[in-house]
Amino acid sequence: MKPVRAIISVSNKAGIVPFAKSLHELGVEIISTGGTARLLKENNIPVKEISKLTGFPEIMEGRVKTLHPKVHGGILSKRDNPDHVKTMEELGIERIDMVVVNLYPFKETVKKGSSFEEIIENIDIGGPTMVRAAAKNFKYVAIVTDPADYDKIVEELKGTGEISLKTRFYLAKKAFNLTAHYDAVITEYLFSINEEGKRSTEPPEFRNPLTITFEKVQDLRYGENPHQRAAFYREIFNEEPCVTNAEKIHGAKELSFNNIYDIDGAFNLVLEFDPEKDGIACAIIKHANPCGMALGKTPEEAYEKALKVDPVSAFGGIIAFNANVNEEVANLIVKRFYECIIAPGYSDRALKTLKTKKNLRVLTTNGLKNLESRGENSPFDYRKVVGGMLVQDRDLITVLPEKMKVVTDREPTDKEWKDLLFAFKVVKWVKSNSVVYAKDGIAIGIGVGQTSRVDAAKCAALKAKEMGLDMEGCVLASEAFFPFRDSVDEAAKVGVKAIIQPGGSIRDNEVIEAANEHGMAMVFTGIRHFRH
Repeated sequence: MKPVRAIISVSNKAGIVPFAKSLHELGVEIISTGGTARLLKENNIPVKEISKLTGFPEIMEGRVKTLHPKVHGGILSKRDNPDHVKTMEELGIERIDMVVVNLYPFKETVKKGSSFEEIIENIDIGGPTMVRAAAKNFKYVAIVTDPADYDKIVEELKGTGEISLKTRFYLAKKAFNLTAHYDAVITEYLFSINEEGKRSTEPPEFRNPLTITFEKVQDLRYGENPHQRAAFYREIFNEEPCVTNAEKIHGAKELSFNNIYDIDGAFNLVLEFDPEKDGIACAIIKHANPCGMALGKTPEEAYEKALKVDPVSAFGGIIAFNANVNEEVANLIVKRFYECIIAPGYSDRALKTLKTKKNLRVLTTNGLKNLESRGENSPFDYRKVVGGMLVQDRDLITVLPEKMKVVTDREPTDKEWKDLLFAFKVVKWVKSNSVVYAKDGIAIGIGVGQTSRVDAAKCAALKAKEMGLDMEGCVLASEAFFPFRDSVDEAAKVGVKAIIQPGGSIRDNEVIEAANEHGMAMVFTGIRHFRH
C-alpha cells in the first residue's frame, strides 16, 4: 500500500515535524487539525485543514472536527469494493491511506490534579474513533499511534515505496491496544469518583466485566525460573510508597521477578509500623517470608535484632526499613550478602557505603509521601489462576486494641500487650499457616507455610532455639484461629505467656481453657490474616 493522503492529529508532538516533512517529500498529501496544523505550517510543511476536506468548520470548542463522513468514509472504504469506490466518487470522498493520531493526555491531566471539568474535556472522542476505524481497515490503511514507529515507517516507504501488510497489521494491533488502555484508564478514574468529581467514599465495585490496565515498567531477565519469560507492570494512578514506585539508585543488575515480589512483601511489612510511634522497623525477607523482623530506636539496632532471628536464612535476602538508612547500619549491611534494600531514603554516607557492593540493588521510595492514601488508587489484590482471576480487597486493616477481646482469666501486662500487637502485625505478612513468637519487639521465632498450625508453632520454636534466642516470657501470634488446643500446649512448653489470635474456632472454649491452665493471657482480634 502506497499512501497518497494522511491525516495527522497528535497531542504528543514529539518527532511529528520531521515525520511529516518526510511524508511530504515522499508525495503524501497531509490533512491536519488545530494545533498540529499550526505547528506543521510554522515548519513550512504544506497542510490541508480538516475543514477544507469536510466542508464543515470545527465546532463546539473543537469537540467536533473529525467526526464526519468525508473523514471516516475516506478511512473505512474498501479500495477493491466497486460499491465503496462508486459511493466515494458520488459523494466526493477522498481516500485516506494513513492516520497519524495519538490521544488527548487524559492520564496526565488527572495526575497533575486538574479540575474535574478539565479532566472530562481531555476524554478524546474523535481521536479514538479515527484510530479504531483505521485499525479495522488495516488491509488498506496504516494507523500510526506511537512516535517510536515514525522512523521505521519512513525507512520502509523509502525502501519499497509502500507500507507492507505485515507492518500495517502490527500497527493495527498497537492501535487497538492503545484505545483499550485509554478507555480502561478513563474507567479506572470514573469508578474512583462520584458524579461531582469528588473522591468516592463508597467501597470500590467488583465490576462486570472487569477492565483493568497496567503500564509496562520493564522486561525482566526471567520469571520465577529461568525458562519463564517475565515483565513488570504498574497500575496507572497508584502513587503510594511501594516497590513499583521506588527508584533504583544503585545496583549493577536489574531487579528480578523474585526480587520484586520479595521487596513488595518486605516493605509492606515495615509499613505496618510508624517510625515515630512504634520505632524503626527492619524486615529481612527470604522467598516471600520474613526470616528476621524487629523494632529498634535506630536503624542499626533494628537491623542487628532482626538479623539475630535467623542469620543463616538472611543470606541473599531482602532488607526493608520504614525510616532512612544511616551510615552506621550501612556499615553493618555491607558485611553480608544481600540482594536488595528498600527504604524511604539514605544519608549520603550510607549510600556511599552501600555502593561499594556492586550487585546490591538499592531502592528508595523518596520518603513516605502519600502513605495515608494506601489503597485509595490501588484497592484490589489480583491473583491469576489458570483461565481466570481472583480479585479481593487489599488486606490493609489494622486492628486496634480497643476492638480486641481478652478471653482468659488473666489480662496481658503492658509489656505483653506491646509484643502482642507487634507480633500480630508481623504474622499478617507470613505465609499461612503461620505463627510468630515475639519478645521485646523482635520476632524471635517465625513459623511459615505449614499445613498444620501446630507444626508452624513447633517449627518456629525449633528455629528460635537453634539460634540461641531466649523464649521465656515471649508472646505468640497466629494469623488464624487455633482449631485445637495443641498449639497452646506447645507454646507453653517454650515459655509463652500471652497469645493473640482471631478466634472463631468451634473449639475456642477448649483453647481458652488450655490458656487458663497454663496461666496465659489470650486476646481475640476477630480479624483473620490468611496469606497464601
